[in-house]
Amino acid sequence: MKANIVKKSSDDSYGHVLKYTGIFGGVQGLNILIGLVRNKIVASLLGPAGMGLAALFNSAVAFISQATNLGISFSAVRHVSELFDQGDDARIAHFVKVVRSWSLLTALLGMLVCMLAGPLLSDYTFSWGNHTLHFVLLAPAVGLLAITGGETAILKGARRLKSLAMIQLLSVFIALLISVPIYYFFRESGIVPVIVLMALSSMLLTIRYSYRLYPLRLKGAKGLLGEGMEMVRLGVAFVLAGIFGSGAEMLIRSFLNVTGDLDVVGLYNAGFLLTVTYAGMVFSAMETDYFPRLSGVASDSEQMSTTVNRQIEVSFLLISPMLAVLIVALPVLVPLLFRSDFSPVVPMAQVTVFSMYLKAITLPISYMVLARGDSLAFLLIEGFDSLLMVGLIVFGYNHWGLLGTGIALDVTYIVDLIIVYTYTRMRYGYRGASSILYIVGLQLPLGIAVYVLTLCSSGILYWLLGGLCCMASLFISLYILHKKSSLWNALKNKFRSKFSAHD
Repeated sequence: MKANIVKKSSDDSYGHVLKYTGIFGGVQGLNILIGLVRNKIVASLLGPAGMGLAALFNSAVAFISQATNLGISFSAVRHVSELFDQGDDARIAHFVKVVRSWSLLTALLGMLVCMLAGPLLSDYTFSWGNHTLHFVLLAPAVGLLAITGGETAILKGARRLKSLAMIQLLSVFIALLISVPIYYFFRESGIVPVIVLMALSSMLLTIRYSYRLYPLRLKGAKGLLGEGMEMVRLGVAFVLAGIFGSGAEMLIRSFLNVTGDLDVVGLYNAGFLLTVTYAGMVFSAMETDYFPRLSGVASDSEQMSTTVNRQIEVSFLLISPMLAVLIVALPVLVPLLFRSDFSPVVPMAQVTVFSMYLKAITLPISYMVLARGDSLAFLLIEGFDSLLMVGLIVFGYNHWGLLGTGIALDVTYIVDLIIVYTYTRMRYGYRGASSILYIVGLQLPLGIAVYVLTLCSSGILYWLLGGLCCMASLFISLYILHKKSSLWNALKNKFRSKFSAHD
């Protein structure tokens, strides 16, 4: 009897991970689909150089936003969630005012920093022309992102997942409606207005849902900043880690722009977008569902290891067939989704795919550091990874061009996995399950085989053998998930009950 209870608990846990990864992944998938249509149109209008310019401006905005938002979008989730679980509506409403006060402060700070840093960003990011005015005009986008981050944290803490999904979908669709006409008429001159208008539309959508849940109350807002210091302290490490990440991306794109040109930046950005964004369908559930669950068992090392291992297994099983298909399909997808002159990025993107296999293992483990509240360790690991990535990409590009940047990303993730696993094993006693090695041993060789096919075969043989490898990867994932999760039976029972009701 006891064995059956344990088995059921295990099945339900796998089913929970699979269910919520599927839900958030599905939403992300729709976002990606709409985004790909937008990228195709924008790429046709702007070309690689225009895409590269947009990437430089976007990375600068992201960097300043990360540097000035004080981690409100991350740390506020935990506080609102705790109050929500307690059911104290009065305290929730009060803390929402605290979050909004700090969000407004960080919005003003971010705008000021963006304007003051304009000359420095122009000199460092571009090797030609004076772009100070562009960065000054981008300042409102930084402020709007800060407001949006605070309101999104409130919705996450209150578990308004449906509202968050709608905001994501509508934001991507509105971005399509905004960017295409502006780029059509103004081309590269429309990049800055598009970035600001997209930030504005995202903020308006978010406050529409959050203000409906918790109406804006200005009365009694004075003096609330002092109450949010604990929230801010929790977010500082996350902010600094974000600065490292965004700063690394800005440094990389600036280096590629100065060493190569805007075409190179556009190609690198396209390859990075295809691989990382595509894999984001699986990783999108991490912060919303997995991290709160992991935090709940952070005091129990054994239970925390079990939670991490199950997340790795499900993530790796779900992402492996997707990555195998991506490697095979990239020669067709790149000209289809962008333009034919983006084809030189295909080899780089195919190599970069392997970093996503590694990320499926590394990311769930790295969340252990945050769940335990080891902010300094998290900061040091993220900082080292960012510096390593910049150094390796500079080295890789100088020796092998764009292909070298893909190899550099793979090596970065290998080193990151070694560091994170070693630290969590020594610090928390984490042990990776043998089942993870079994799954990786089945799926990773299939991904490698698919990549080798791209190098040594073509025509019908390429598509036939590549398709067989992808089908094998899919079959393995479905078979193991079926064995481990009771979700399949729950879905079958649900369909049966619906059909019997119709009868």
